[in-house]
Amino acid sequence: MKEIEILWCDDEIDLLRPHILFLEEKGYRIMTARNGDEAIKLVGEENFDLIFLDENMPGISGLETLNVIKSMKPGIPVVMITKSEEEDIMDEAIGSRISDYLIKPVNPKQILLSIKKNIDTKRLVTMRTTSAYQEEFAQIRMLINTACHFNDWVEIYRKLTYWELELESSTDDGLEEILNMQKSEANAGFTKFIKANYSSWFSGKDADTPLLSPNVVGDYVIPPLKNGEKVCLVVIDNLRFDQWKTLQPIIEEYYRVDSDDVYCGILPTATQYARNAMFAGLMPMEIEKLHPSLWVDEEEEEGKNLKEQELLEKQLQRAGLQLKIFYDKVSNSRGGKKLIENTANLKDYDLCAVIFNFVDILSHARTELKMIQELAYDEPAYRSLTRSWFEHSHLWDFLKELSGLKMKVILTTDHGTIRVQNPVRVIGDRLTSSNLRYKQGKNLNYNPKEIFEVKHPEMIHLPKSHISSTYIFASNYDFLVYPNNYNQMVNYYRNTFQHGGISMEEMLIPLVTLSPH
Repeated sequence: MKEIEILWCDDEIDLLRPHILFLEEKGYRIMTARNGDEAIKLVGEENFDLIFLDENMPGISGLETLNVIKSMKPGIPVVMITKSEEEDIMDEAIGSRISDYLIKPVNPKQILLSIKKNIDTKRLVTMRTTSAYQEEFAQIRMLINTACHFNDWVEIYRKLTYWELELESSTDDGLEEILNMQKSEANAGFTKFIKANYSSWFSGKDADTPLLSPNVVGDYVIPPLKNGEKVCLVVIDNLRFDQWKTLQPIIEEYYRVDSDDVYCGILPTATQYARNAMFAGLMPMEIEKLHPSLWVDEEEEEGKNLKEQELLEKQLQRAGLQLKIFYDKVSNSRGGKKLIENTANLKDYDLCAVIFNFVDILSHARTELKMIQELAYDEPAYRSLTRSWFEHSHLWDFLKELSGLKMKVILTTDHGTIRVQNPVRVIGDRLTSSNLRYKQGKNLNYNPKEIFEVKHPEMIHLPKSHISSTYIFASNYDFLVYPNNYNQMVNYYRNTFQHGGISMEEMLIPLVTLSPH
């Protein structure tokens, strides 16, 4: 671990020798300066973690020295040491962004406490966090090995996400590698669980069937509507659970989190299937049968999610509700601005359903634009970019405005994404669907051991474009690639965020109930 380096500037530095020896015994490296000029010179030559600066020195004063140091290296914490608590001196020092101040005479414990408060806290917290994860590592591994119910996998994913966020600022690369290995191990176990159990969830005989996409509105939106409450359903396309956890502290400034649940997105974890199922309250096969005019096959060029409002209205009608509904889909700044301008009028509606497409757009842009790839290279960077967008987004402005209307907010998504790494070869004809995490077609050639195959789509309530249609799904960190231009496609899509297949990141997704403060 890097040795912490401290500069102590005082014209009476010889009298402070016992203090310096005390700190050196504690493992800190101390350099000294007798005046402001010496301090400024050393700051230009060395990289200090903290500076103790005497306010009253001959030559240039401590405040003047502080201003020069801050102009050179504004990020260095500076602790001002002064003989007096005169208000004007301290106001000027605090205005110059000191990190702390001490009144002479100082004792070693005061100095040590100031160090820990200003620079050592992060290291100590990291050490405690690292130790806590190491203690829980074995418990999580045991959970992965023994998980046999859907809720077991939710618990595992919650724990892994928690530690991923806790260790985000850790400088221990080895620990990050261990966590990633455990995530990979968990995803492999989750894939086995889905392959073994997914079909049974549609038989009506499995008591362990989780909440699925078609049940979201029926279980979370319709009950408060029947109780006379006004509800706003906010769907952020492509939002992962870890991204929600990154946004949660911001949202809690205006909202209380009444429930923070996880539901299971259906396969394929793609907008055409999962979001239509959510709004319809039906699986895709039932949508095609009951409302053929509202379902578009993959082979057709028409947009696949243009009938969501109609599907939602039909679900509410089946529930016996005749409501005034507002529906909007926001995919650009102009649409977001228009929605905010109209927010006050939403009080006249029983149910508002608003879709925000930015995270989905960000995911696709990351694949296509080199600059976005650099900005969101890995999961922590992707979360950071999502948070930065949210803080300055029309969505956050909308939620703040909405909080004044006292509506219950259901915030969720249709599926998540996963950063793919491993190519899997698939051969298909020109009518085979293009998604990298799943394929639907009638002439697919693949290695059954590398994918999850569904030769009878009706078993999982998916429509068939042809009588011999088959669905195949990639799992873990795999993506499906045709042999044509294989190397080019692998290089282009490896390390991109994709969805459609089987992973905790794609299928275990947030479903949150919010109430305004």
